[in-house]
Amino acid sequence: MKFLIINGPNLNFLGIREKGVYGDRSYSDLIDLIEKKADELNIEVETFQSNGEGEIIDRLQRAYNEKVDGIVINPAAYTHYSYAIRDALASISIPKIEVHISNIHQREEFRHTSVTEPVCDGQISGHGFEGYLMAMEALIKLCTKN
Repeated sequence: MKFLIINGPNLNFLGIREKGVYGDRSYSDLIDLIEKKADELNIEVETFQSNGEGEIIDRLQRAYNEKVDGIVINPAAYTHYSYAIRDALASISIPKIEVHISNIHQREEFRHTSVTEPVCDGQISGHGFEGYLMAMEALIKLCTKN
């Protein structure tokens, strides 16, 4: 089983940006945690991060052609307004879980709306890095159910 973990803009600056919101652990700490969980779950995982909307869309489309089993996506700020990423997610039948490190529903009002969540199989928000691990476990259940 192979999962793709996609991280959107500014997540490469974890540990640098808004430590009160995102904590002081780095992006490489997140990747290490994801890779350890993948080993524990006996799955293959690929991580991808981009600050560009088009690159995220291109990677989603490649995931379809590569027959990736599941996707964990943190679209970051694109969550709230990228209909292009929403459409790319909607066009692929791969199980997908949206993740947010912070609780987007308790932050600024503009963050309360996710245009991408309705085309995902679920959303995990506000559990920090642990949310990614929860999403990976949820994807295994979704993938084995089909």
